[in-house]
Amino acid sequence: MLKRITHTFIHVLDQDEALDFYVGKLGMVVNTDADLGNMRWLTVNPPEQADLQLALMLPAPPAYDDATAEQIRELVAKGAAGGGLIFETEDCRGTYEQLRAAGVEFTQEPTERFYGIDCALRDPFGNPIRFTQPPEGPIIVPSADELRAQT
Repeated sequence: MLKRITHTFIHVLDQDEALDFYVGKLGMVVNTDADLGNMRWLTVNPPEQADLQLALMLPAPPAYDDATAEQIRELVAKGAAGGGLIFETEDCRGTYEQLRAAGVEFTQEPTERFYGIDCALRDPFGNPIRFTQPPEGPIIVPSADELRAQT
């Protein structure tokens, strides 16, 4: 039976640029960087979570035929390729300030929510990323009416 998730992926248009962003700016570490002949298998992970790898995948053969790869590249360029990442942090505001100082552009400043404090950005290819600091104690989910009233 299924045991655990070991890999997930996002599409990127340039693996070296992705490596610079995810490792150089976000502080992830390279897990695997292998030339497989017909593709480059590039995975990264948070330093404290080596058992879950993020594959930085080019939309290209052999995973996709040429026509499909081109369609995916167009969606990636629009920031509409689907997927995304949510990272947990102990200090959302501190992480935000540190990453802004490193040149990361955010789409949303740290905001208090029922599930903690979070902020949002996009990687250089448009993939959405959030950093979330969980609240102290249990998460209490408001009703749909309460959430609608907040917007």
